[in-house]
Amino acid sequence: MDKNIKVFDCTIRDGGLVNNFHFTDEFVKGVYNTCVEAGIDYMEIGKNNSPTLMSQDEFGAWNFCKEEDIRRIVGDNNTDLKIAVMSDIGRVVADELLPKEQSVVDMVRVATYIHQLDEAIQIVEDAHSKGYETTINLMAVAKVSQDELKEALDRFSKTNVDIIYIADTFGSYYPQEIKELSKQYSKVAFASNKKVGIHAHNNIQLAFANTIEASLNGVEFLDVTISGLGRGAGNCPMELLIGYLNNPKYKIEPVLKFIENHIVELEKELDWGYSIPYMVTGQLVEHPRSAIKARDENNTQYHTFYSNLLKQ
Repeated sequence: MDKNIKVFDCTIRDGGLVNNFHFTDEFVKGVYNTCVEAGIDYMEIGKNNSPTLMSQDEFGAWNFCKEEDIRRIVGDNNTDLKIAVMSDIGRVVADELLPKEQSVVDMVRVATYIHQLDEAIQIVEDAHSKGYETTINLMAVAKVSQDELKEALDRFSKTNVDIIYIADTFGSYYPQEIKELSKQYSKVAFASNKKVGIHAHNNIQLAFANTIEASLNGVEFLDVTISGLGRGAGNCPMELLIGYLNNPKYKIEPVLKFIENHIVELEKELDWGYSIPYMVTGQLVEHPRSAIKARDENNTQYHTFYSNLLKQ
């Protein structure tokens, strides 16, 4: 296994999309401690959206990741685990991002659609100038033309971004497609001294397989969540990837303890993971919002759901 592999936890950030980031401090602290004990390389503790642009009544603390809130959980983070936050286009205020020397955060990740590249690059360059590691996560790649993707990758190669992410937003890719994307991204990234990452969703039960495939084709940053917790069908489960990597650096027992102590109860409150509606949106390369609605309404008319999506 490539010694440069980095396991990247997104439990709070992607899981926050399920409950509007209303996690207790105990839960977030538990994820942090688990990542430290399990030898995980990065933990994305949430989003750094601005409270001037989004409601603090509607969204919990981890949608905003104020410095004091993060430090309440990690202190000065005197560990090998690096802390990351994600910026949403149009929801962040540049002046609110502290210089790195004033923050316990190590990395700023930027999620962008193809029509938002100018804004994404601007956020990356601002974060880079302040001393942070950076990523660009190009979302909904399955809906992007090959010409658009080539142009985007070329633009990314000319920026100061450290890592370019393959984001399987709809959980619709198969391993062969991930193999080809990994090669395409890696060729561009390596030529400009950058790394590649993958963020997979599990709509068609392939997040784990696709993450493995990417790791075999030049991708070094592998996103996971504990027990797959994440929007819709969820993500590549941390415990599965640790088992596959079979690297003594990573330890599965702290992860299993956290699942036992926290996830079992959470599963009674929140809905995520593989289901037929998510499978349908994955196969049809559609955003899972319609599947989330179907799950919320306990709609089990799967044939009608499928037929209606086909007509759109």
